[in-house]
Amino acid sequence: MKWVYILAGIALFVKMVIMPDSAPNLADISITETVVKESGVVNAVSGIIFRNRLYDTIFEVIVFTIAILGSNFLLANENPSCTIYQFKDQPSIILARLGATIAALVGIELAIRGHLSPGGGFAAGVAGGTAIGLIAITSSYQWMQDIYQRYHAAIWEKVSVLVFIVLSVITLSGLELPHGELGTLFSGGILPILNIIVAVKVALGSWAVVLIFIRYRGLL
Repeated sequence: MKWVYILAGIALFVKMVIMPDSAPNLADISITETVVKESGVVNAVSGIIFRNRLYDTIFEVIVFTIAILGSNFLLANENPSCTIYQFKDQPSIILARLGATIAALVGIELAIRGHLSPGGGFAAGVAGGTAIGLIAITSSYQWMQDIYQRYHAAIWEKVSVLVFIVLSVITLSGLELPHGELGTLFSGGILPILNIIVAVKVALGSWAVVLIFIRYRGLL
């Protein structure tokens, strides 16, 4: 993972040192209107995060990655929990899985339409992680671990970080996709793509943390 952080450092160097800082004169115009116009999305918050402060978002993604690696490192010397308590009664299982389904659908909605409404990549990832956590309290740990390894979730998580950094560097260099029509689903240039990538990264990272804590600390 060292090379991921090296790339992030290079991206910050390019942004702060090499690329010019052309600050517009905002004395007579609305900052919110300016952000919406420049980013091509209705959600000005996403516009600020992914366009005007993209370098800051890069490090937010890396901080989340470090937190996952730190959890694995700090718990590596502990003995795995012998007993994992889970919900066994049918009503709790049904309610938890219903909540997981709703959380997953909300996560997908936030990832796809986060540039048009409140929410975005991080909120979508949290919703996805919540769905995974609700499944974890009603399912076998070994079953969830097998699925995590079968679909190489750890690799996809790292790939999503790398793809996010590469797209961020390209965006910071001035190369952008067409913004499209303001307010439509296919608008905002690269912002919807970044939303989805961050959502995938946060959800898979949450999955890894849930499995780590279940293995070493039990569930309940």
